Amino acid sequence: MAQILIDSPDIITLLGGGEVNDHRLNPALIRAPRLVAADGGADAALARGLTPEAVIGDFDSLSAEARASLPPETLHHVAEQDSTDFEKVLQRVRAPMLLAVGFLGRRLDHQLAALSALVRHAARPCLLLGADDIAFAAPPEIALDLPVGSRLSLYPLAPVTGRSEGLEWPIERLAFAPSGQIGTSNRVTGRVRLSFDAPGMVVITPPEALDALLEGFAALPPARAR
Repeated sequence: MAQILIDSPDIITLLGGGEVNDHRLNPALIRAPRLVAADGGADAALARGLTPEAVIGDFDSLSAEARASLPPETLHHVAEQDSTDFEKVLQRVRAPMLLAVGFLGRRLDHQLAALSALVRHAARPCLLLGADDIAFAAPPEIALDLPVGSRLSLYPLAPVTGRSEGLEWPIERLAFAPSGQIGTSNRVTGRVRLSFDAPGMVVITPPEALDALLEGFAALPPARAR
């Protein structure tokens, strides 16, 4: 088991080295001023005048300039190559929520790897914030106050069934699977309640849902939120 490097009672913003949308990063930092970088995300932070309190990764994408400018005690080199830098952070940072920017967009393989890591580490709540979407691993149950008419997609990364309220197309009696039934482009009709019988479901919403998602996760019992 990986050593916990940061154990925070506060929400943390996590910055990756992919496509960084400042319209997503700035709201994240307002809600979660503590900043951690995954490998080359430190370069993106420094370019914006930000200094992360920790940088975690194998450092294959961290520039020499960034490495030299950061305090040595903030650099946490993890040499193993069996996980991505995003997953290295999920294994070593414990917080009520991570707001992760710089993991959606650009390379498709990196996005898929990030979604897979979300599901593998669903006990560590994390919202991936992209230009057009927020993605997260569904907890066993969650209630969300989303705007009526807004988009909500369900994409399974494992076989899973569930129940829903507040969606135009209910999900009861559907057997979701990556190569079978998926649930893209559903619509919100009222207060949304989702429950699932197993891990593996990724929920995707518009970025404007950020505060509603934070409220939904904050209302979960600690055992389910952590």
